[in-house]
Amino acid sequence: MRLNKLGRSELNVSQLGFGAMSLSDKDMASGINLVKEAYAQGINYFDTADLYGKGENEKLLGEALKGFREEIILTTKVGNVWRADDSGWDWNVSKDHINKAIDDSLARLQTDYIDLYQLHGGTNADNYDEVIETFERLKDKGKIRAYGLSSIRPNVFQYYAKFSHIASNMMQFSALDTRPKEYFDFFADNGISVIARGALAQGILVEKAAKDYLTLDMNTVTQIKEQISALAKAYGVSNLAIALRYVLQNSIVASALVGIRTKTQLYELLNAYDEMNSLNANELIEFSSYSHYREHRD
Repeated sequence: MRLNKLGRSELNVSQLGFGAMSLSDKDMASGINLVKEAYAQGINYFDTADLYGKGENEKLLGEALKGFREEIILTTKVGNVWRADDSGWDWNVSKDHINKAIDDSLARLQTDYIDLYQLHGGTNADNYDEVIETFERLKDKGKIRAYGLSSIRPNVFQYYAKFSHIASNMMQFSALDTRPKEYFDFFADNGISVIARGALAQGILVEKAAKDYLTLDMNTVTQIKEQISALAKAYGVSNLAIALRYVLQNSIVASALVGIRTKTQLYELLNAYDEMNSLNANELIEFSSYSHYREHRD
């Protein structure tokens, strides 16, 4: 599988990333076997967060990666803190919290460093400079190799792009959510890669029925699904291959992060990736719908 350099960092990530959030800690053995199989098939990028399963997801991934930790790119996220009564979580990106959270994540993941440590969101009220300084010190200490964001807020990621050394920004991007495209040139100019999540739009682009999605009504979603099906038929590939191609044809996108729960899903994804690579690299896939971020721009 092709590896792409992540921004200006030294990290090289597989074009398909393994989103571990969907793995259940109630079936550790199956989850561990799935992660190992993904690695055997060429996926080297595995993503989690301290929020998922209240840390149990990190524990599962840490167990699964034993034996080949040095061969993969391990990423997790920080910023969301579960309330004591389990009613939800609160946002905390103070220096003290980040320093505690990284140590907790390292312990759960059974490693002494994180390849990519990501801010799991971002708000206008954050002390951006304190966050940046904290991440930089974690790099200096060797606890992280690089840091990035998982943010869809332009005012947040533009600040970090200009005043920090983020390697990447994880953003929802698909044929049904083209909002990040407006900023692709900006990211390229600042040496930042995009990690695409939601490439399948919650499955709507492949097997699930059309429905309203973000600002798109069901009729528009149906039209895009029909365009994807027509292209898939014309090229003799799956709808999944077309959905992946739409995302990965953009050089700024280093990886498409996909949630994988079963080996069947894994093999379908890998087959679609092979189909995608059989397409003419010079023929770009575009759709008529185009969306923009309406909030958090200033």
